[in-house]
Parts: sequence; structure tokens; C-alpha cells
Amino acid sequence: MSELSINTTQNVKINFIAASVGERLGALFIDLFIMICYATAISIIVFNWLKLGILMDNLDEWSRRSILLILYSPLIVYSLVLESVFEGQSLGKKIVKIKVVKIDGYQASFADYVVRWFFRVIDFFSLFGLPGLIAVITSKNAQRLGDMAAGTAVITLKNKINISHTILEEIDESYVPTYPLVIKLSDNDMRIIKETFKKAEAKNDHEVIYKLMAKIESVTGIKNQSGNHSDFIRVILKDYNFYTQHM
Repeated sequence: MSELSINTTQNVKINFIAASVGERLGALFIDLFIMICYATAISIIVFNWLKLGILMDNLDEWSRRSILLILYSPLIVYSLVLESVFEGQSLGKKIVKIKVVKIDGYQASFADYVVRWFFRVIDFFSLFGLPGLIAVITSKNAQRLGDMAAGTAVITLKNKINISHTILEEIDESYVPTYPLVIKLSDNDMRIIKETFKKAEAKNDHEVIYKLMAKIESVTGIKNQSGNHSDFIRVILKDYNFYTQHM
């Protein structure tokens, strides 16, 4: 596995482990198996049990194609929909424990997933998938062509020290959280917040701390109840650890 360094917009360097070719292929084969199961189930239910094929024989060519497109459209948008809903993971990626992230350290957007999905035609379905495989093996950040176009990469979540351990805060058993809405943030968000805050605190940079507090408020809907920007961020970090450890 190769290490993937991400420089965030706050100039914070985050190190992840890029998903290996084996992990990516494993997730792909699991997804293909799920799609084959869906296609088989649709064929059995619709054409064998409901006898829709007999009815379609009486329709014109365009009507038959339209019905088939509707029935099998989930196969076409499978990866796009699931990665959008599950924040960078299809069912195969969830099982293998890998995830799509932006190179700038933030969560990929729907537009990014669309770009990755569009390039699947080249990466996976041209020349037996060689373009995508060669790109992952030879690129600096283990990216396929769709990742390069979208500015994303696929990381492994198996090595927890690269993500979760860096955001841990000391909280005792009697700790009472203040901001439940903090769970809207992700591990990646909290790592950026913590590292940016520590860096600003060391430099006594009140402007960065204020901007960080304002960003947290705008993203989560939380309102600072302490009156002190630094104290607010410290509570946010502890609250996130409390809720994620008790979920």
C-alpha cells in the first residue's frame, strides 16, 4: 500500500493509506456480484413469473427498449447513487472498507461522483479494464482516470490510526456533551478542525480560530454557547469523541 498525503485548504497535511489494487478489485467484484443478482432477480420475477415478456411482444421496439431501460436502470446508476448516499462508498467498498475522498481533504460532492461514474466507461469497460488498472498502478496517488478527473482518491479505512486516532480527546466517564449536532461532522472534518485549531492556537492566531468557529457553526447549525471561540472548539472536539464512542 502507498501513502497518500493530502494538503487541505487550511494548509494542513493529512496522511492516508491509498487503497490497494486488490482492495479496489475486491470491491468491484462484490458490486458486480450484487448487480448480477439484481439482474437475475428482475429477469426471474418480471419475465418468468409475471410473464411481461409476452406482453412486450405486442409492443413496438422503442416501447420494449424503454421498459428494459427502466427495469435495469439501477444497474447503470448503481455506483453513482450509492457513493452519493453513503459518502464515497458502494456496498462493495463498505464491505472491503475503502472510501472515496477528495484530494483537498473534504468530502467529495455529487458532481465529483458524477465525473467518476462517467469515466467508468473508460476505466472499466474499455480494453478489459486496462486503462483504469494501469492508471491506479502508475499514478502517484493510486488514482484511476475518473479519480484524476474528479480530483478524488480511494483510501483504506482499515488502518484506523490514520483517521480516528488523531482526533481522540480525553473525556472522562462523567462527561456531559453540549452540542448533539456535532455528529453532522465526519472523522475527516474533525481531523482538519483539530489540526487547524492546534496550529492556530500555537501561533495565537485568533482570526483563524474565529473563522474555524464560524465555519463549524455554518456547517452544523450549532451556536456557540460559551462565548469563547477556543473553548467552543475544544467542546466540539470532545463532544464529537463522546458521541462517536457511544454510537
